[in-house]
Amino acid sequence: MVQVRNEEIKEEINERQEDERIKSAVERLSDDVELIADCSRPYSLPTVCGKHKDLKSISPQTVEDLLNGKYPTIDNNHMILDCRYQYEYDGGHIQGAINTYIKDSIDNLLQLQDKPKILIFHCEFSSQRAPTLLRYLRSQDRLLNSDNYPSLYYPEVYILDGGYKAFYEQTQNLCEPCDYIQMLDPKFSEELSIFQSKKSRGNRSREEKMRKPRVIRF
Repeated sequence: MVQVRNEEIKEEINERQEDERIKSAVERLSDDVELIADCSRPYSLPTVCGKHKDLKSISPQTVEDLLNGKYPTIDNNHMILDCRYQYEYDGGHIQGAINTYIKDSIDNLLQLQDKPKILIFHCEFSSQRAPTLLRYLRSQDRLLNSDNYPSLYYPEVYILDGGYKAFYEQTQNLCEPCDYIQMLDPKFSEELSIFQSKKSRGNRSREEKMRKPRVIRF
């Protein structure tokens, strides 16, 4: 009986310590909004007031400065995620950007062994596709780290204000090829239909898988 009681006391102490840790993390997030999402340090890049109040936005100028090496502490430890469809990406994208437009790609990103320090999302205007995938990343990241709040695999994530359009209009020399294909370009109406259908099927398939219990290993 004494041993059982001791175990209960230890469990109660652990629960109280966990509650205090979570409470402390929440208070730090509330007191200093400039801390990254795991409360470990300030944001590395200057932010701007974007259209998505729940997301951290950075300007095209900041991305240009990053690519030109003006943030040496970050160096190449970042990843730019272009959430447009492939024909838009192939028609012109920011140097080094990776084409990512479905949620399965975000799941793969969470399983990377060598994770970049910073992620930057964008689509054509950074209005819908990029914010949707960014929020999905954060929700899955929180879920995977739910036992160790506020830890995250990707605590420092930004969205490019104005999207590729704004970046291209300001910094064409950092786009490859140097061009800009709009999502609704009439010449690519067939491709648009194909990619939207593919994206829809992929999301439905993923939702069906999530209904079944599964173990995620890293």
